[in-house]
Amino acid sequence: MSEQTTTTHDEQPAAADRSVAHAGDLAMLFTSDYKRYVIRVHPEGVTHTHLGAFRHDALIGQRWGATVQSQIHHQALLLQPSLTDVMKSVKRGTQIIYPKDAAYIVHRLSLHAGSRVIEAGTGSGGLTTALAWAVMPTGMVFTHEVRPDIYQVARENLARLGLLPYVKMFVTDIDDGFKADDVDAVFLDVREPWHYLPAARKALRPGGFFASLLPTANQVIELLNGFDRHHFADVSVEELILRRYKATPDRFRPDDNLIGHTGYLIFARCIDAREDLARWQRPERQRYEARMRTQAEIEAQAQERADDIAAGGKKYPPLPLPD
Repeated sequence: MSEQTTTTHDEQPAAADRSVAHAGDLAMLFTSDYKRYVIRVHPEGVTHTHLGAFRHDALIGQRWGATVQSQIHHQALLLQPSLTDVMKSVKRGTQIIYPKDAAYIVHRLSLHAGSRVIEAGTGSGGLTTALAWAVMPTGMVFTHEVRPDIYQVARENLARLGLLPYVKMFVTDIDDGFKADDVDAVFLDVREPWHYLPAARKALRPGGFFASLLPTANQVIELLNGFDRHHFADVSVEELILRRYKATPDRFRPDDNLIGHTGYLIFARCIDAREDLARWQRPERQRYEARMRTQAEIEAQAQERADDIAAGGKKYPPLPLPD
């Protein structure tokens, strides 16, 4: 196990003009063919693109939203990147969680500046980026990754984006437990998250948030059963489907490509182990289980009558006589 953090990154003066780009800013070059290059601006920097090289010293002082030129006179817009742009720019060592899912996870875990959140595993750092973006500047992400090579990819991505001060990274197997406690939320992107529910309960503050993303239905079912064993309530299973549209006024219509099912999102809350969990199940589950209990009682009574008949008893059960 190891932990590495850093607290050094470019900072702007408090009175900096927010309308123009400064050294140390995170910026994006947006070309006319919709290519996006997310960069950290510094005076000696050069960004090489298919439209030529853009010198950073020529970007410093330019207004956001203005056109800048490469050394071979191709143009790009100088913009501040969105979180989606930033997430899509990370170097991939593994498949990252889609921005549509990441934004919703941040929302459902109620993360804000000052929140403390555990993540496992880190992967390429796509979701870690969204989590750090949400909890900065006073919160912290505690992220766990078992593979050192993937850990290094994520670390480089977070360093490039200036987010390492808000992330504590651990190269560790979470079988050994999490490296933080009293956190507001836990997110698990692992194959068998139900194995780690006891550790999640131990790390979460009372009433804290839990979430996981799983690709298959049988994994979801195992996790739902785990919630019953370890006292998690307010359970929901959801998926997000994103449909883009062609932004052409005269031919406005759905885009040809649909981002459909990317995984099941599962959310729950950690409740006091002394609570009666059945009382806090979702209404549809309470109705289903009531039907199952009634059906079991009917089947038991039918079996009892069949046994009585087989033993020579009456075919029909005795009926109460009127008064």
